[in-house]
Amino acid sequence: MAIRELLEDALDEPSIGETQRFVWHATPVGIAALWTDGHPPTPPPFDNALEEGLQVGLDLSREEREFHQVSRGLVLLFHS
Repeated sequence: MAIRELLEDALDEPSIGETQRFVWHATPVGIAALWTDGHPPTPPPFDNALEEGLQVGLDLSREEREFHQVSRGLVLLFHS
């Protein structure tokens, strides 16, 4: 199963938290932050996600990061 499909499925599950600009999900491939604050900026807002992740108890500063466009919008993915 492709990462995009795994993310799509995981976004249908209950979130682990919400912050000002993101809804957070635990997925089989890492922590996903779904952007919810309108049109996403360019480049992807990883710095915003790192700050807001702390609000839901996630220190993602040492994780690898990538982004994906899925049907529900921009997802920032953090993984080891």
